[in-house]
Amino acid sequence: MTESPPSSPEGSIPPDDPQRHLTVARPNEDESLPHFGLVGDTYTVLVSGDDTAGKYTLIDMHVPPGGGPPPHRHDFEEMFTVLEGEVELSFRGQQLMAKAGETVNVPANAPHGFRNASSEAVRLLCLCAPSGQEEFFAEVGQPVTSRTEPPPPLDGESQAAFITKSKALAPEYHTELLLP
Repeated sequence: MTESPPSSPEGSIPPDDPQRHLTVARPNEDESLPHFGLVGDTYTVLVSGDDTAGKYTLIDMHVPPGGGPPPHRHDFEEMFTVLEGEVELSFRGQQLMAKAGETVNVPANAPHGFRNASSEAVRLLCLCAPSGQEEFFAEVGQPVTSRTEPPPPLDGESQAAFITKSKALAPEYHTELLLP
């Protein structure tokens, strides 16, 4: 016989907050969504911390061949669902492949990164809880106009400036870049 879960005491669920609104994201149609180019990838913020009272953010990631962030870690949970293609993940020094239809959760504080090792673009959904990662991307990324538009290439001097800025701002966003 299976026991049913205990019932919640009356009033344990807070009342509805009418100040919060339904969020619907249409990344291929909605030109008002923010798109940021970083490390050759394009990240589109579908649902921001402003939409979720800071509980999480949801980011649509377009990663071209060879793309992906460098190794890093942060004090928030991060979950990836591969929508198209496959990525090579690095997690605490171990390598694994994640393919379309698979979801990977990266625990807070764990060193990780990913790379598109294929010849086709990869599309991922990235959920970060709590929110804030989208603010870091807005600070260090380059605005682009669509979900798949690549950021302009950076010359050597611009790349060095990007790395310096990212390293300087990362702690503010509870992130550590694990670059040499």
